[in-house]
Amino acid sequence: MGHPVERESGATAGSELPPGQRLQRGWPVTHYGPVPKFRPERWDFRVFGATADGDKHGWTHEEFTALPYTTVVADLHCVTKFSMLGAEWGGVPAAAVVDLAPPAPDVTHVMVWAEYGFSSNLRLSDFLAEGTLFATHKDGELLTAEHGFPVRLIVPHLYAWKGPKWVRGVEYMTADRRGFWEERGYHNIGDPWKEQRYSYQEEPGEGPEL
Repeated sequence: MGHPVERESGATAGSELPPGQRLQRGWPVTHYGPVPKFRPERWDFRVFGATADGDKHGWTHEEFTALPYTTVVADLHCVTKFSMLGAEWGGVPAAAVVDLAPPAPDVTHVMVWAEYGFSSNLRLSDFLAEGTLFATHKDGELLTAEHGFPVRLIVPHLYAWKGPKWVRGVEYMTADRRGFWEERGYHNIGDPWKEQRYSYQEEPGEGPEL
């Protein structure tokens, strides 16, 4: 992995908890389905969809781990109501990926794709927010396979399901559509401070146009 170039500060261990959350000591393993086997010779990271140049972009695992590296101190809020505060995440900023593979001007959302076809949709503004990171490390150590090695997305200001484990790519979109959990009843945005847990809570304009 490349050398750290900066340190960003998100919420820290002194933060208040979002409504309905409880403080968690340690880091529970929560995911749907089996843990994928990592094969570095087959692994790649792709950016596709509505790119500025109309082309697909990609990196091998070796190339991806050579991209600019930074650390972010931020909380993780799980929709199952636990919060882990003040973790240090290390990895590639989402903004750095966008700089290397720019979206077309009319892109409004992204779909982050992971192993087994798992997906999570985000507004482009959330994807580009300070602190959004393709994490490879936590507290200076490589992620374990159960926690998303080699890459998981961290979006500190949203519920943790919006940041998938085992990420493989990003699709640029000119209109919103729901990801895996969003299709199964979870809120399209997922702001823990507004307690946006479920789709029935969505206000007009918070979900894709029908």
